[in-house]
Amino acid sequence: MSAPRRPRRQVHGLLVADKPLGPSSTQVLGLIKHLFGAEKAGHAGTLDPMASGLLPVLFGEATKFAQEGLEADKAYLAMLHLGVTTETGDREGRVQEQHRVDVLPEAITTVLSSLLGQQAQVPPMYSALKHQGRPLYELARRGEVVERAARFIQIHEITLVSFESPMLEVQIRCSKGTYIRTLAEEIGKRLGCGAHLAGLRRNGVGPLDLCHAVAIESLEQAAEEGPHALDALLLPIDHLLQSWQAVTLSDLEASLFLNGQTLTSSIFSADLPRRTRVITQSKRFLGTALLGQGRLKPVRLVAQPTHH
Repeated sequence: MSAPRRPRRQVHGLLVADKPLGPSSTQVLGLIKHLFGAEKAGHAGTLDPMASGLLPVLFGEATKFAQEGLEADKAYLAMLHLGVTTETGDREGRVQEQHRVDVLPEAITTVLSSLLGQQAQVPPMYSALKHQGRPLYELARRGEVVERAARFIQIHEITLVSFESPMLEVQIRCSKGTYIRTLAEEIGKRLGCGAHLAGLRRNGVGPLDLCHAVAIESLEQAAEEGPHALDALLLPIDHLLQSWQAVTLSDLEASLFLNGQTLTSSIFSADLPRRTRVITQSKRFLGTALLGQGRLKPVRLVAQPTHH
């Protein structure tokens, strides 16, 4: 993937990219930033090179709200290879064990149902988590195994899509921090035949889904048409916050708010403070705030509000 050199410019907004198989999330981000000629860009949620699908890319002022993408629930379409375990839990690792697959669809449905809800999950050694400043995968490649603290995750939905032995396809909706490779291994363990993750496609991040996604080829084509064609693909800065309550301010209140001033008014709820979006009467996004107890306290402001 390459593109001609472009001058840097200010870009603000959210792009839902469809990451292809092969490159890392960082490589895809670098290409997209290059195509847009953007001064500032980041992504909200890493995908492994072997995974494809939804990668939220944030530009300019939108990068201030990347954490919402990182914290959001995720949705995946996962392909499991039953009967074969690998050292990494996915297709890129060396085969460890092979077992006969003699599994009925009813047993699969039962196992999937048993995984719903909150559970503790131990991160795999082949992960980017760090131990004493070093990624775990570096230690794993040297044959080292270190203790990893279990994390609580939530499986909101896990359903059988198709099963043609030994390949099993499942749809998953889960909390942040869920390792699908580890989940695949657990499914194989509970089925009694072992399994590894053979393919993964992310099709949801919070309010975003693949219907918003733009392929790299489409971005490259838009780049040939110019900045306006690229910018037309952007969603608003506050798109990841679309489920939040919005508070509308007058021009005077907006000016005070953007100067970091806490606003006091009887129109603000007396409930416990909660996060909210703040907009003008013309729907321009100003930033986020804590709302409650008669006060609107700025939390994160948009320095140069831009509405697409």
